[in-house]
Amino acid sequence: MFDFSNQVIIVTGASGNLGRAVVELFQSAGASLVLVERNADKLKQAFPDLAGDPHHLIASADLTDAEAVKSVVAQTVAQFGRVDALVNTVGGFRAGTPLHETPMDTFDFLLNLNARTVYIAAQAVLPTMLAQGNGKIISVAARPGLEGRANQAAYSASKAAVLRLTESMAAEYRMQGIHVNAIIPGTIDTPQNRAAMPDADFGKWVQPESLAGVIAFLASDLAQDVHGVALAVVGRS
Repeated sequence: MFDFSNQVIIVTGASGNLGRAVVELFQSAGASLVLVERNADKLKQAFPDLAGDPHHLIASADLTDAEAVKSVVAQTVAQFGRVDALVNTVGGFRAGTPLHETPMDTFDFLLNLNARTVYIAAQAVLPTMLAQGNGKIISVAARPGLEGRANQAAYSASKAAVLRLTESMAAEYRMQGIHVNAIIPGTIDTPQNRAAMPDADFGKWVQPESLAGVIAFLASDLAQDVHGVALAVVGRS
């Protein structure tokens, strides 16, 4: 369905449930992949067929560290000469307490993991994309980022930041050929979510592969007129 031959795609959080689905889809579509995670060994275990393959790059980096991410992008450009798309799948969730009972550590953790990583990764790839005159940046937001929810203030704020960053970047760079968009997943069918909600109807949840397909659409030429969109992919959840 998609052809990403001769394109270079950076995927952050590549060993996660969504990250793996994204990597597998882009790999099947012929892309050269740059997989980024704090623990490179984890990536090598998840994708043994990609480790050591000159058409792909496995990179270790703390995605909240701007210099570390810039180094990965420099390696990418040195090896492949370009960056066609950045897919930000790294992220996390903590909730369950009202704001006055939520530690600052939780607020800082979620802002850093969900929003700072998007800011840093985008800032690292944009100079290359501007020089090319094209590029795609796709991030993962969440429904609480659209409307704050009780006992989720820190998480809602972090995902709202992802949406505002997406909109601002789209406004800043769309005239230079750069497309910036986001997806808003429903509850994703993962082992962790099944363990946390064992009585839920899993059939209503969204499959990671479905989300990966929407991400591939946003990274493709089919989405050439799509800018600053937060595309809901919620299934029946």
